Amino acid sequence: MATIVERTHIRREKGWLYFLDKRGDVSRALMAQGGGRSPKRREKVVRVGLEREEGFLYFIDKNGDVAKVKMARRRKGARKSTARRRPARRKAATRRKPARKKAARRKPARKKAARRKPARKKTARRKTARKPARQRARR
Repeated sequence: MATIVERTHIRREKGWLYFLDKRGDVSRALMAQGGGRSPKRREKVVRVGLEREEGFLYFIDKNGDVAKVKMARRRKGARKSTARRRPARRKAATRRKPARKKAARRKPARKKAARRKPARKKTARRKTARKPARQRARR
């Protein structure tokens, strides 16, 4: 859990990034939005003058106070355990048939929309001088 180092009660505004600067004071900078770079405009919010301890992470908590928490790191010079793990014992090799791959199931084909047949071209009829049926019958 974090321990409060300094009570500052900072009210945060949207679009600003609050942090502890090199001198141990609380500062803020405009956040970059939309992939663009933010201007190098930094403002001091509160002069605290904190001296940092090594191995701690300092931040501004929900209430706007400066807090610290121990970093989860290995110490410098600490070695990993040198104890070796035993290799796993292998089972006696027995010949087996190679496993067959299961056939991939195909998705059912989509029903295609019925195609409309193209309209038949009408052939132009020859106009012949035909006599009306009455006249043909008389002959």
